[in-house]
Amino acid sequence: MNRLKEKYNNEIVSSLKEKYNYSSIMAVPKLEKIVVNIGVGDASSNSKLLEASMNDLELITGQKPVATKAKKAIAGFKIRAGQPIGCKVTLRGDKMYNFLDKLFSIALPRVRDFRGVSPKAFDGRGNYTLGLTEQLIFSEIVYDNVVKVRGMDIVFVTTAKTNEEAYDLLKGLGMPFKK
Repeated sequence: MNRLKEKYNNEIVSSLKEKYNYSSIMAVPKLEKIVVNIGVGDASSNSKLLEASMNDLELITGQKPVATKAKKAIAGFKIRAGQPIGCKVTLRGDKMYNFLDKLFSIALPRVRDFRGVSPKAFDGRGNYTLGLTEQLIFSEIVYDNVVKVRGMDIVFVTTAKTNEEAYDLLKGLGMPFKK
C-alpha cells in the first residue's frame, strides 16, 4: 500500500472527521482523481511535437495519455475543429497516490526559488489546479531528449464541498502551500 494512502486512512480521515464533525467516515472528503494536462498548441504545424509531449507525459505519470482535440475552429490560431491540440492523463487509485508522492517529495522541491504553491487556486467546489512551467522538474525526463520545454496543468479533484475542506485535505497529504 502507498505511503500517502496509509497516511490518509490512518491520520487524515480522523483529523478531518473531528474538525468538521462528520457523522461517518464516508462523509470525509477524499482525493478522487488527478488530471495532468499538457497543451500543445503548435501541434497543428508539427505533429511530432504532440508525440513528444505524449511520451513525456507517459514517462511522468506511468500511464498512456489521450490526445485532446479542439472543440471548435479558431482562425487566429490556425486551429480546426477536431484537430489534436494536447494530451491528458487521468490518474486514480494507487497510480494517483504514487504520482502525488513523487510530485510533493521529488518534483516540486526541484523548482527554482520554490516557496510553496498558492493557496488561492481553488475553484470554489473543492478542486485545486496547479500549473507547472516545465516538465524538466520530474526526474524521469532526460534534458537531452526534450524536444521543447512545455508547461502542464495538474488538477486535483476532491469530494470536498468547500475550499477549506479541500485545503485541509491537501495540506494533510503534504501539499507545500505558501505561508
